[in-house]
Amino acid sequence: MSSLTLVVMAAGIGSRYGGLKQIDPVGPSGEVVLDYSVFDALRAGFGRVVFIIRKDIEEAFREKIGRRIERAADTAYVFQSLDQVPPGFVVPEGRKKPWGTAQAILTCKDSVRTPFLAINADDYYGRTAFEAMAGYLGRDAGTKGVHEFAMVGYRLANTLSVHGTVARGVCAATAEGYLVGIRELLKIRKFGDAVEHTENDADWARLDPESWTSMNFWGFTPGLFAELEALFPEFLRTRAASVLKAEFLIPEVVGALLREGRARVRILPTRERWFGVTYPEDRPAFRTAILGLVDAGVYPRDLWSGA
Repeated sequence: MSSLTLVVMAAGIGSRYGGLKQIDPVGPSGEVVLDYSVFDALRAGFGRVVFIIRKDIEEAFREKIGRRIERAADTAYVFQSLDQVPPGFVVPEGRKKPWGTAQAILTCKDSVRTPFLAINADDYYGRTAFEAMAGYLGRDAGTKGVHEFAMVGYRLANTLSVHGTVARGVCAATAEGYLVGIRELLKIRKFGDAVEHTENDADWARLDPESWTSMNFWGFTPGLFAELEALFPEFLRTRAASVLKAEFLIPEVVGALLREGRARVRILPTRERWFGVTYPEDRPAFRTAILGLVDAGVYPRDLWSGA
C-alpha cells in the first residue's frame, strides 16, 4: 500500500478563507484540518502526498502546512492555473477562476503514477474513510476495459450544519453498492429529525437521512487522466455560453463515464461524521469535536511530533 498516493485539492484554499494566514487551527498543537487528513492517510497506508495549489500561495502554503508534512512523507506540489487549457483554446476575457476539480486533478497527470485518493483540503473525513479507501485501492485490478473507481459514501445526516443550508451530492446506488448517479442539491437543511431540501426557498421536500452522500472523497486509477484530457476540450466547447463561470467538475466526469459504461464506482460506506466549516458558527463545534477525538486517543495531542 505504500505506493498509494493522496492528492489534496488545495488551489482554492486561500480565496475561500480570505488569505492563507487566516486558516484557523483546530487542533491542540496548532493543527489545521488538512493535517488530520494527511495523518489519517499516512497511517492508512498512503505513501505519497501531492498538493494541488496555486503558484501565488506556494510560499505561504509550504510555510503554514507543507513543511511539517514534508518531514513525514514523500511530498510533491503541482500548480493549478486558469491558463492551463487544451491546445486550440484560449482563456476567455473576463474569466477569473481556474476550471474546477476535474482540471485540478488533471494537473497531476505527470506527478501521479499509482492509484490515488483525491480529497478537498478543508474537510475532515475521518480515519476509517481513509482505511476503507486504502484497502480498495490496494486490491487486485478489476474488470478489463472498465475503470474501477470508488468513493466513500457518507450518511447524509452526518454531513449537515445546524446553522443553515448546505449543498450536497446525494447518491443513487445499485443493490450491490455501485454508484448510479449523483444528484446535486444546493439547499439542504435539517429540521429536527427530518432532512429536507428546497429549490425555490419556499417548497421543501423530504430526503432520506440515510442516503449516501458524496463529499469529494474519490479513489481513482491513473487511467482517469486520459479521460480528463479527452473530456476537458468537450467541456469547453459545450459550455461556451457560460464559459466565464462554468466549472469542469469531477462528479460530472464520473457521471459521464458511468453513462457510457466506461467506469464502475464502488461506494465504500462509512458511519464517520464529516466536519467542515460552512458557516463561521460551525468552527467552535468542529474544534470541540477534534479535541474530543484527541482525548479519546484517536489522535495524538501533537500530530507531527515524531516527524
